[in-house]
Amino acid sequence: MGDTFTAGSVTANGLEFGYLEAGPQDGPLALCLHGFPDSAHTWRHLMPELAAAGYRAVAPFMRGYAPTEVPQDGAYQSGALAADANALHEVLGGGSDAVVIGHDWGAFATYGAAAHAPERWRRAVTLAVPPVAAMMSAFFAYEQLKRSFYIFLFQTPLAEMALNRDFVAGLWRDWSPGHDASADVDRVMECLARPANVAAVIGYYRAMLDPGRLVARYAAEQEAAAKPGERPVLYLHGIDDGCLGGETVLPDGDASAVLAQLPPGSRAEVVEGGGHFLHLDRPAEVNRRILEWLAVDR
Repeated sequence: MGDTFTAGSVTANGLEFGYLEAGPQDGPLALCLHGFPDSAHTWRHLMPELAAAGYRAVAPFMRGYAPTEVPQDGAYQSGALAADANALHEVLGGGSDAVVIGHDWGAFATYGAAAHAPERWRRAVTLAVPPVAAMMSAFFAYEQLKRSFYIFLFQTPLAEMALNRDFVAGLWRDWSPGHDASADVDRVMECLARPANVAAVIGYYRAMLDPGRLVARYAAEQEAAAKPGERPVLYLHGIDDGCLGGETVLPDGDASAVLAQLPPGSRAEVVEGGGHFLHLDRPAEVNRRILEWLAVDR
């Protein structure tokens, strides 16, 4: 894929995280958090731009995605992901000038991290998944329920058997039509190298719908993830998103429902021609918007 990053590992929140890195060691931290079914390599277009702007861009493999460890406590709720992000900020030496950028499940982590510890983050960017409260009513529309079939499949004993390369490739094909995802799917399957990794990735979705899977130690972060917080957020959504439809999140381009759940000073915008993996579908456009957003008040 032509990635030119430094690979490393670090222990944070009791887990050993593998990560990719670019940019000066003394630059402000830009933590880039991937989603499903994806890997840290998803940031291959953005990280060089962040590095050129002087940031130390770090993209960890999320908990349970090899080479990052599978958590012994089985916690995959958004509060745990937020705790990971804030712990990574700490061990990577981030300051109050750090920024956090998240796609899909990484967006959930970003909302929670910035809301729970706003002193750690100057600005935030989220892609493809708005705050849950902004989409709950639209989520149950028939067309959206069809797109979300995998969430319900993942609640069943068939999930581990279903989550194979063909399934992952199908999701990429449906979610970002027209994007050649063969190399991305290869990276994902490297992250799902063992049955424990597959179970971990499915665990994110089981924790989403089963309150019994919530781990109490992350209660504060979990609560924060459901609140707007105070650090401004740039939210971007691809108009051709086949996972979470653009008409579901921003009907007729109306961002009011999303903005109502984001901190003051936030923005919500659609990206024409972008699918669910909009940062890969329209990298130049998405990179430009993110860099311009992060340059404000720097």
